[in-house]
Amino acid sequence: MSRPGSTAAPSFGDKNARLLIVGLAPGRTGANRTGRPFTGDYAGDLLYGTLKKLGLGSGVYRADPQDGFTLKGAMITNAVRCAPPENKPTPAEITQCRPFLTARIEALPKLKVLFALGSIAHESVLRAHGLKPSYAKFGHGVEAALPGGRMLVSSYHCSRYNTQTRRLTAEMFETAMARAKELAWT
Repeated sequence: MSRPGSTAAPSFGDKNARLLIVGLAPGRTGANRTGRPFTGDYAGDLLYGTLKKLGLGSGVYRADPQDGFTLKGAMITNAVRCAPPENKPTPAEITQCRPFLTARIEALPKLKVLFALGSIAHESVLRAHGLKPSYAKFGHGVEAALPGGRMLVSSYHCSRYNTQTRRLTAEMFETAMARAKELAWT
């Protein structure tokens, strides 16, 4: 379900990823404008900085898809492919986009861990694996075993709102992502 002024944002990263980071949806000033997930918005600064710090990214992140920044062993995608109004996708949009998330997961032969950013991404990952949301309640740092030997690690979304209200700190985010990385390489 594409909205006017919105195009489906592609995934970004290593096609041999062991770690798939699943965001909510392309942001208006981020992926919807630039064509690369989390590029051009505040959340990208924290996400890409953390990826680089953990050795999952290289190059200089400049919030420009032509900056040469690359991911190693990781890929970023979204639960919803098009930018929703007010950053709130409808249940129908989430459901309609799920086959794209499922296809992305299935296309990664080395995938071991999915790192969900926020409750919608968390639920979408569960449903993409044929599980009900009650299987694993969302929370920061929650881990859940998925079918096929994969793991889910969830985090509060790295949005400006969550970091400004201190619901999520850079340290909390780094700890959760470091755990996801650890699981992906064990």
